[in-house]
Amino acid sequence: MLRRTLLASASAILMAMAVPAMAQDEPLKIGFIYVGPVGDGGWTFQHDQARLAVEAEYGDRVETTFIESVPEGADAERALTQLALAGNKLIFATSFGFMDPVMNVAAKFPDVKFEHATGYKQAENVATYDARFYEGRAVMGTIAGRMTKSNKIGYIGSFPIPEVIQGINSSFIHARKVNPEVEMKVVWAYSWFDPAKEADAASALLAEGVDVILQHTDSTAPLAKAQEAGAIGFGQASDMAAFSPNPRVSSIIDEWSPYYIKRVGQVLDGTWESGASWAGIGEGEVVIGDITDAVPAEVKAEAEALRDAIGAGEYHPFTGPLNKADGAEWLAEGETAPDSDLQSMNFFVEGITAQIPQ
Repeated sequence: MLRRTLLASASAILMAMAVPAMAQDEPLKIGFIYVGPVGDGGWTFQHDQARLAVEAEYGDRVETTFIESVPEGADAERALTQLALAGNKLIFATSFGFMDPVMNVAAKFPDVKFEHATGYKQAENVATYDARFYEGRAVMGTIAGRMTKSNKIGYIGSFPIPEVIQGINSSFIHARKVNPEVEMKVVWAYSWFDPAKEADAASALLAEGVDVILQHTDSTAPLAKAQEAGAIGFGQASDMAAFSPNPRVSSIIDEWSPYYIKRVGQVLDGTWESGASWAGIGEGEVVIGDITDAVPAEVKAEAEALRDAIGAGEYHPFTGPLNKADGAEWLAEGETAPDSDLQSMNFFVEGITAQIPQ
């Protein structure tokens, strides 16, 4: 290894002597760490599509690299350190569980800017960004409530964090708005991406009579199980259109490209600052995928009207009256949930009998 390094150094010196210095600045090096593989068809796939959009936008002004399938925890800290040592001056960490590793590494590399997806801890060189996924869940919940025949809807949760709890609540609220008989069954996978666990979770829900499955996990395994059982499901994070028109009848698509392009541009022009972003349907960050012909026309129209009302700011998915599962009043008639409640959400709404693991 030492011999290879010395040879590389010698070659670099010779090239520098033989070739005039570049007229333009070196490209901005940008690193990404992903919790899953780029081929997961879901969450990580969408982040990598945004990385490619950055390359297309800025060309040779940027140079990107990524490390995929990084477990949350100590491995993430090593991966982030590796990217910083490699000269990346902007690093996107794309999973909630990367939060503390980001903070630890950012403190050691104050000249590197970090962007952390779905977290809440910030520093002078650490910004956070998130999407209002619960807005898309309201639309999916509406379709689910209309289309279930058993009145039993299943939800595969990854981890019991506010982001996921928001999604379960929003899906249930809007399914029950259109079908008061709906029940919600919840199974926790304790993983963002594990096709085997996700398939087992889907099987457990189907065994309980569920005929519609929603998920906050990243693989297509639940859709495959739904297909086998004649149930329906939804694309998660990306379109998962390979399962259209049935069982995938629509999808929530995470569109990170505008945010990534904007933030890279701010680093390039020297205007980047730490902050928090939480955008949704109105800003184009949460996109409702094609609603297929498997959905009746009147249900499709209802779902699209809800999407448009949310996007226009005319309707908030968490609008009272709403109580907590224990019967305590949460939101009065016409009252909407403040972001602080949503970002710390640790309860189910009234009507969900499942328990949140502690």
